[in-house]
Amino acid sequence: MEVGKMDENEWQYHGEGNRSLVVSHSQRCVVLRFLKFPPNRNKTPEEILHHLQNLVDFGKHVMKQFFGENYVHPGEVVQLPLNFVKQLCLKIQSERPESRCDKDLDTLSGYAMCLPNLTRLQTYHFVEHRPILCVEIKPKCGFIPFSSHVSQEIKHKVCRYCMHQHLKVANGKWKRLSKYCPLDLFSGSKQRMHFALKSLLQEAQNNLKIFKNGELIYGCKDDQDCLSDWNELARHLKPLFFPSNGLVSGPHCTRTIIKELIHVITMTLLSNTDACRAGDMKTVPISQGRSYCEASTFSKELVRNGKHKMEGSGLPRDCLLYKTLQAQMLDMLDIEGLYPLYSRVEQYLEEFPEERNTLQIGGPYNEAFYEKLLDLSTEDDGTVAFALTKVQQYRIAMTAKDCSIMIALSPCLQDECSEQKSVVLSSKSRFTFSVSVLDLDLKPYESIPHQYKLDGKIVNYYLKNVQAKEDPVMSNLFKENEDCIVLHKV
Repeated sequence: MEVGKMDENEWQYHGEGNRSLVVSHSQRCVVLRFLKFPPNRNKTPEEILHHLQNLVDFGKHVMKQFFGENYVHPGEVVQLPLNFVKQLCLKIQSERPESRCDKDLDTLSGYAMCLPNLTRLQTYHFVEHRPILCVEIKPKCGFIPFSSHVSQEIKHKVCRYCMHQHLKVANGKWKRLSKYCPLDLFSGSKQRMHFALKSLLQEAQNNLKIFKNGELIYGCKDDQDCLSDWNELARHLKPLFFPSNGLVSGPHCTRTIIKELIHVITMTLLSNTDACRAGDMKTVPISQGRSYCEASTFSKELVRNGKHKMEGSGLPRDCLLYKTLQAQMLDMLDIEGLYPLYSRVEQYLEEFPEERNTLQIGGPYNEAFYEKLLDLSTEDDGTVAFALTKVQQYRIAMTAKDCSIMIALSPCLQDECSEQKSVVLSSKSRFTFSVSVLDLDLKPYESIPHQYKLDGKIVNYYLKNVQAKEDPVMSNLFKENEDCIVLHKV
């Protein structure tokens, strides 16, 4: 695709993270992704090309094996005229959030990644005037650590996300605690999933965004700039979910439309839109560890009301949530069990620095790299090879814990939908849809010490400031009902 010959005015700011910035084309369903660097730390064009190609190869040879062909879109590296890049950078600079401007956009190498715009449907071609809704969910870690290396019992009871919420609010990252708990979303119980999605809609933070025709209509552009008006969201959604416009306006109408949206999202998350089974990875038993979190508002209410049973059949094995959870559960040792193995690898590299490339710590991310991830043994034989395998599996798990799921929906007529495979029904409409996974850059090897320290901070803050103040009666109720709340087997 000759993106460099296009006018920079045809591209618009789409968003950015810590390490890259994305612009989208106003007409074509593609985005360009540029790397970012701290000031005065730019890399050579060759280094940037190598880095971008590594990202593409990792998606193609590793993450596609975990998630399946249809869910992962690795893209390709493209070379752009430098003048086009510089003009584009000038055009979008004023749209960048101030908090993201601490790093500079790479305008010197001319290299970028060209990817499909996942806020658009990826599976089928549609008439242009049809509205396209896209829901982006960052589900986070969907299981409680089951490792024997965990030193604090609270980590076997309360999930990482729920604990981290308290530290983030205390640090001013967010104003309010979210009621969302990832274990509810990953439960496979429609009742719990509905509650999780409603909680995300109530307090989106950076875990949920909704786009209409590629434009953000709900969620946070940045930490403090959020669109979170349910009535305004319902106004956007009403023509899609109730095209006859027969519903009365007001709060009842808004609640009904949000309920329809939650139902549709749930059904797409439980669907299988990839006929290919993911890779040769042996599955990590989902039954390891408990299937609920004691800090979950849903679980608390259930126990408080004396209800010990709820709907729950587990996740279908071919749905994207199940595949995401399987990749996350490659974190079999927890960071507490992993960190000594990381130290073993580091000590080896200090003695033999020339071995770094041989160990494939910075790539290449090829089939050989993937093959080494298939060993799920946890019995430490004391070797560097064992330590390295666990470290690489942990990096994959952390990547899966931070990925985003993109659900694109477009209304269709009954005769059109009959020809399509992926269709979801609401009470008054039907939608074709595609489900994709985004944000699959391999987490840096160098970030493991930071993860170890952060884990300690999160747990210690929770123990000191939250658990110590909680009602001991609730804890006893959980203990009494523990056998009843193990909800599903897969």
